[in-house]
Amino acid sequence: MSGKGAPELSVKNCQDLRVAVIAAQWHEKAMDGLVDGALRALHEYGIDEPTLLRLPGSWELPVAAKVLAGRGYDAIVALGVVIRGGTPHFEYVCQGVTQGLTKVSVDTGVPIGFGVLTCDTEEQALDRAGLEGSSEDKGHEAVTAAVTTASVLRSVSEPWH
Repeated sequence: MSGKGAPELSVKNCQDLRVAVIAAQWHEKAMDGLVDGALRALHEYGIDEPTLLRLPGSWELPVAAKVLAGRGYDAIVALGVVIRGGTPHFEYVCQGVTQGLTKVSVDTGVPIGFGVLTCDTEEQALDRAGLEGSSEDKGHEAVTAAVTTASVLRSVSEPWH
């Protein structure tokens, strides 16, 4: 859900969803914006008591998502910031986090809103973090994606066995 061509999503009847936000602590200013955007979106959708867990970094997001998915959450929102440096560390972290969150979501059937910013510079992260003057609000977008998907999946009947 990024930039030009993004869908207009309608989020309805989701007040009873159990949602967790898991957020890294690296890059504090951008992370504060992402978390604020996520919590604002949840409040707009009538989800006033989400679980918020702060983790050391983005690398820890998949294991937290796996545990929460196993504890009955309907949707999880993963927030983090990874900024490119001068070593291959960026690629390893981004790939590991992305694949880990994807695996958790597919294996458990719990939608995970992907709000992990993978940027070349801190300025790019701040521009996507939903801060005053930012061009995007990825925390809000990640919540919208996760909650919409959870709502859609809930509408599908269980198969007859």
